[in-house]
Amino acid sequence: MAAIVYFRKISETEEVVEYGFGDDPDNFERRLTMDRASCTSTAQDAQIDSTFLKASRKLNALHAERGMWPERGMSVS
Repeated sequence: MAAIVYFRKISETEEVVEYGFGDDPDNFERRLTMDRASCTSTAQDAQIDSTFLKASRKLNALHAERGMWPERGMSVS
């Protein structure tokens, strides 16, 4: 069975980047914050599950690859 998570940038400051994420690209019910300095993520609902981890890992991978935080994307496995 495939697992998919979509994400889209909501806001960006000098310190953090905030993303909406979830399994519906038209309705993100959850948010995560990436710390720009440490590249660590925080789930705003404090729920650390496979959906959060998949989004966080893909965001970090894209950031490492491109040198910038993506505007949107998805991860499929």
